[in-house]
Amino acid sequence: MTDVDLEFSRVRAVLDRPTLRLMSRPTSAAVIAVFRTVFDRDVQYVPADRMHLQVEEHVARLQSTGARVPASDQGEGESDTRPNGRALCRDWVAAQWLVRSNSPDADEQYSLTSHALEALSLVDALSADRALISESRLAMIVDAVHRWAARAEPDPDVQVRRIDAQIAELQAQRERLVRGEVTEVDDAGMLDGYTNISDLIRQLPSDFKRVEEAVATMHRSIVEDFRQEVRPIGEILDDYLARTDDLMQATPEGRAFEGAFELLRDDALLLRLRDDIATILAHPFAESLGAGERRAFRNTVSILRQGIEDVLAQRRQLTATLRDQIVAHDVVRDRELDAVLRSVNRGLAAWIDQGTARDRVPLGLLPATAEVGTLRERFHDPDNDAVPPPIEEPDDDVFEELDVASLRRHGGPLLAELRAVLRDAPDSASAFHALPPEQRRPVELFGLAHLLTGNDDFEAATDVEPHRTVRPDGETVTLYMPTATLTGAGTDHQHDDDNGLEAR
Repeated sequence: MTDVDLEFSRVRAVLDRPTLRLMSRPTSAAVIAVFRTVFDRDVQYVPADRMHLQVEEHVARLQSTGARVPASDQGEGESDTRPNGRALCRDWVAAQWLVRSNSPDADEQYSLTSHALEALSLVDALSADRALISESRLAMIVDAVHRWAARAEPDPDVQVRRIDAQIAELQAQRERLVRGEVTEVDDAGMLDGYTNISDLIRQLPSDFKRVEEAVATMHRSIVEDFRQEVRPIGEILDDYLARTDDLMQATPEGRAFEGAFELLRDDALLLRLRDDIATILAHPFAESLGAGERRAFRNTVSILRQGIEDVLAQRRQLTATLRDQIVAHDVVRDRELDAVLRSVNRGLAAWIDQGTARDRVPLGLLPATAEVGTLRERFHDPDNDAVPPPIEEPDDDVFEELDVASLRRHGGPLLAELRAVLRDAPDSASAFHALPPEQRRPVELFGLAHLLTGNDDFEAATDVEPHRTVRPDGETVTLYMPTATLTGAGTDHQHDDDNGLEAR
């Protein structure tokens, strides 16, 4: 093959990757916009039902503005113009842009693949308004090259000279700071450095997702070997242990993950990273950043922790699946089931060769309904056959004899007596206290208020007067209510049928 053939094959393989397929379609702008809206920097997993609704709403919104949106297969009875969120998500899963998995609560959820995250990171990088070559980026490259050259130097004397030079440089910098010679960085320089760091941070989620997908691929391969029984269990276990040991060293993603994992195990280094981030955001240039940009930069450590936790969770799931396969695996039972399924397939093939398209074959339920007789639900209880206790004769002395006087003493207000005393009293309070003690019960105040209804002094009164009442048991209780001035005919307007309350 010529050089151009090799280059053509390499470029075609790159263009066939899901990342570039996501960015090269006519509807790429709509799809990436939906991904950016649904999966915020702080949102990695979205429940399936919510994802379907959000996709339908966002795609319909873009469609109404005239944007070119992806088409979806409509279900039966659905509108031809309304997008189908479930179908679109299914297509995006097939295109390796989304992953559908189960949450710890056994609910279905979606997450972006490493290809989709890489496309979003590329869009963010290209949409940033900055110069590709800057002082901070060159300084970062020079520092990285110098640091790794010092590590790669095999001569100890050269390494000592490098360290001495660094110590001398740091000592000179310290002396300048002691003398008060502080070199302040302007806002433009800080913004340029922040942009370069943000570019590196933006690539972290896709890097971690690639490691997680590598573990998931190994998971599917090992589980498939268990199900197919193409190899002995011992050989599969040996292969699992070997691939687990070599996974983090066999791929670039694995080696990067190991380095990040070692980095995050250093608590002092993480604390220093948090402090450095806080120092950068405290600079005046940070006022030009949006709230989302400051929040994303501040959550750098959280992004690292979450990425590593996802990879470790995938490894734990692989180990748990492997353990369950070993514990629950029954070779004899699996072979019997395989033999039954093979016989069913042979019978089905013979029937298809002999039958026609309109032939019908009754199929029974598998398994058939179990024939179980009626089970006893209640057992003999000796107490059910016991003779009930005899009925006791009622004691006639339990209840005291009641007369009309006692009933009236515990009954409602005596309106006739109240009306009679109101005709000769200057005010309602004096009239009430002129009654004998057995007629100054608390309930009489309700009758008094009833008779005074319509009296302007009573209804417009702002002050209350004490009314000393006597309960039927002789206890004295003082209650407060408004009083009214009487003219002798102030109660003539009351209805005559109020006397009917006396007998209650």
